Amino acid sequence: MRLVDYLDKGASLGPEAPCLTTDGQSLSYAQVQQLSHQVAAALVARGASTSSKVAIISANDPVAFASVFGISRAGAIWCPINPRNEAAENRELLDRFDCEVVIYQGAFAPLVEQITPDLPGVHTFVRLDGDPAQGHLTWADFLAAGGDLRVDRHADDELALIVGTGGTTGRPKGVVLLERNIEAMTALTLMGYPFGHRPVYLAVAPLTHAAGVLCFPVLAKGGEVVIMRAPDVHDVLHRIATHRVTHLFMPPTLIYMLLQAEELERTDLSSLQCFWYGAAPMSVARLEEAIERIGPVMAQLFGQTEAPMMISMLPPSEHLDADGNVARGRLASAGRPAPLVTVAIMAEDGSLLPSGERGEIVVRGSLVMAGYYQDPEATAEASAHGWHHTGDIGYLDEEGYLFIVDRAKDMIISGGFNVYSTEVEQALMAHDAVQDCAVIGRPDERWGERVVAVAQPHAGASVEPEELIAFVKERIGSVKAPKEVHVWDDLPRSKVGKVVKPEIKARLEPA
Repeated sequence: MRLVDYLDKGASLGPEAPCLTTDGQSLSYAQVQQLSHQVAAALVARGASTSSKVAIISANDPVAFASVFGISRAGAIWCPINPRNEAAENRELLDRFDCEVVIYQGAFAPLVEQITPDLPGVHTFVRLDGDPAQGHLTWADFLAAGGDLRVDRHADDELALIVGTGGTTGRPKGVVLLERNIEAMTALTLMGYPFGHRPVYLAVAPLTHAAGVLCFPVLAKGGEVVIMRAPDVHDVLHRIATHRVTHLFMPPTLIYMLLQAEELERTDLSSLQCFWYGAAPMSVARLEEAIERIGPVMAQLFGQTEAPMMISMLPPSEHLDADGNVARGRLASAGRPAPLVTVAIMAEDGSLLPSGERGEIVVRGSLVMAGYYQDPEATAEASAHGWHHTGDIGYLDEEGYLFIVDRAKDMIISGGFNVYSTEVEQALMAHDAVQDCAVIGRPDERWGERVVAVAQPHAGASVEPEELIAFVKERIGSVKAPKEVHVWDDLPRSKVGKVVKPEIKARLEPA
C-alpha cells in the first residue's frame, strides 16, 4: 500500500467522516482526498516524476500533512524535514536526498530563504501560507497549476519516504523506507494494540517523526487525527476530554510533565484505549504512577527510524498480571518482539547469544529499511551478518521479553565492569525528587571511566548530590552508583525531546 492508500481506505468507510482536525476545524476524508488529488496534479505539472523527492518543512499542520498524501498519489517520495533542525543540517538533508520541491510553512520562511541559494537541485519552493519570497509560489498558485489533471501513480521501487537520522553522532543519513515497511508497521500496530471502529488519535509529537507514521493505522480504520500544533500537557488533557481521544503517543519526558499537571485528576480520561510511550527509556516508577493515575491503557513500543516503531511491543494488557496487579518485573522491558519481526541478541563476532546474555539487539523482517540513501558503506555496516543492527544493547529473558540496557555507545566500563546507564537512570528516577536524569561516563585515571549523573528535580523540589548517590548505592550497589552527581534545572534535549548526552559531556568538560 502507498501512503495515500491508507487515506483512501478510510474514505471508503465514510467520506464525510472527520479525517484531520485542528483548532476545532475538521477536514473530512473527502476533502483530504480532494486536496491530495490537487497536490498530486500540481506536482506533475511542475515536472515531478515517480522518483522525485518532495520535502515538507512545517510544524504540525493539517494542510501540510494532507500534502503527504498528494506526494504519494503523484508517485513521488516524501522527505519529512524537522523545522527545528539547524539551517545547515536541513540544507544538507535536502541536498543529500536530491529534493526537487520544498513545501514550507510561512513561520519557517527565514530558514528556507537562508538555504535557498545553496540548493540548485530544488526547482520549486511553495509557501503554504502568506506571501512567499521572490521566485517562490503561493499555495493557491501552486495548486492552480495542476488544473483538472488527474494523477494516481506508484513510486519507483515502491519508495515511500526518506527520513533523516539525528545528526548528534555525526553526519545525518537518509533512511529509505519502502511501502512494505510502512505496511508492516501498520499491520503490527493494528494486530498488537487495542483498536475499535473509528479511533480518535491525538497527534502531540511532531508529525515528521513517530506521531506521523502512527496516523496510517488510524486512517485505515476510518479514524480521526486531532493535530496539536505544539505540545502542551494542559492542552493535551483538554483535548482528550473534548474529542474523546482513544489513542495518543508521547515520549516519557512529556508524560512526566503530564503527571505533574494539577488538572490530571479531574480530567475525564475514560475514552482512552491506548496511550503509547517510547522513543526513550521510561522510568518504571513513573510508569507505575501513570498506570495508577491515567488507567490501564499505557502501551510501550520500541523501534527506530530504520525499523519504524514496532520491533517489540508491550500492549496495555501486558502491563498487568493475570490477577490485575501491575506486572512490575515486566515494566522495565520493551515487551515481546512483534509477531512479524525476528529479534536476536548478537555477540561482537556475529554469533547469536542465548536467553539472558547481553549483546547487540539485531532485527530481521519486512519492517527493516531498504538501506541508507546513496550510502552503501553505512548500509553494509548496519546489515552485517545478515541482520539489521540497532546499536542497542539488550537481552531476551526466558519468557521472550526484550530488555534494553543501553545504547552501545553509552555503555560505561568502570574498573573492568560494564555499567549500563539506563540501569543507573532507572534507580535515580525512583527518587521522589527526580523528574528526569541522564548518566554518562567520564575519563578517570583510576577506573578508566567513572559513572556521572545529572539530575533534573521536579519543579519546586531540591535534592543534594550526596543523597542521590546514597539512594542509588542502596539499590544497585557501589560499583554502579554514580561517583559524581550534578543537579541541573533542565537537561539539554534534541528537537524530538530526547536528552542529548554529548552536550552534557561537553558542558561538564573543564574549561
